[in-house]
Amino acid sequence: MEITKEQYEYALNRIEELLPLVTDDTPANDKNAVELTLVSDVVETYEKIHYPMGKPTIGELLELYLENLGITKKELANKIGVSPSRVSDYLSGRAEPTLKVARVLCTNLGMTPAEVLGL
Repeated sequence: MEITKEQYEYALNRIEELLPLVTDDTPANDKNAVELTLVSDVVETYEKIHYPMGKPTIGELLELYLENLGITKKELANKIGVSPSRVSDYLSGRAEPTLKVARVLCTNLGMTPAEVLGL
């Protein structure tokens, strides 16, 4: 059965109504907790079909790591042993890290191999 846009919108609204009623202390079998789980599943299913999210690029991931670590492109370049212009190439998508650089990204930034490989 396909979920309609109207059902999706209803589920979104219902989630907003239920969230204040369900806390970490609410039993899993509470009627509001059960309903929240069900309408959340409806929203998730609809969004997977109608609003699919692609895998982030290495550039997007590096931007996120720069922001989270509070470092500059130049500091990243020093950390991974490449030039700042090469970091700019990674960020813009003009180039991808070599296997050696990918290994350093995993080691020095804590990125997972799956992230670096886009898996």
